[in-house]
Amino acid sequence: MENKAWDLFLFAGQSNMAGRGITSERWPQPAPALLPGAGMEYRAVSDPARLYPIGEPFGAAENRPGGIDEPGKKTGSLVTAFVNAWYTATGTPVLGVSASRGGSGMELWQGDDDLLTDALQRWDDANRYARDHGLTIRHRYLVWCQGETDGDHGTDPETYTRQFGSMLARLRKHGVETCFLVAIGQYNGIHGYDYTAIHKAQLALPGKYPGVVLVSDDFWQMRARGLMKDSYHYYQQAYNEVGAAAGKAAAAACTHE
Repeated sequence: MENKAWDLFLFAGQSNMAGRGITSERWPQPAPALLPGAGMEYRAVSDPARLYPIGEPFGAAENRPGGIDEPGKKTGSLVTAFVNAWYTATGTPVLGVSASRGGSGMELWQGDDDLLTDALQRWDDANRYARDHGLTIRHRYLVWCQGETDGDHGTDPETYTRQFGSMLARLRKHGVETCFLVAIGQYNGIHGYDYTAIHKAQLALPGKYPGVVLVSDDFWQMRARGLMKDSYHYYQQAYNEVGAAAGKAAAAACTHE
């Protein structure tokens, strides 16, 4: 393990990054198995002394009371599919860190003793682990999927964009090179929330902030395809599709040595 080069990824955002995937009779596809050697999870909270093979539900053990904490809610995410696609395209394994919590608006990701504060602690601990165990980190990346709560709250798109930029600046100070952006999907409930404004703001982020790359807008089509299991979340097949497409697009967007 010590002789490998790794890419370090922070998987952050709200519930559709955390993953609420399940199967059904109509959508029976489970989460994929990890390709051999494709990646390991660093569990900064529950067991920071070792690494674990990435699997679903990714990050289920990583609950810090007062911070990123949602015990029992993670059921299956896009992460394993993303990692498989990344590894297939690049040949570089992923060292993954879970930092996502459902129902979290962008105002909770500003680094003021909030969710970003916890995420940065996990990230710094992962970097320290790699250094102390002789792991070569080639690149450092963020995969970000968040915004449904801001759609619910009617957050002004300019405010959302500014707060995203503030979050990204904090992450850059801790070594994040590129943000791979997974855009949100549509609301599927009875309250009539419209995510169009936040979604449009997300699609514009790569043009406003260098180093932000849109790698998937596929969630936006899932409601029409019947792949939403409730008001906000998806069957596992949707997470698999988005993860695989995002991982492939992220790899294509980067130059690999």
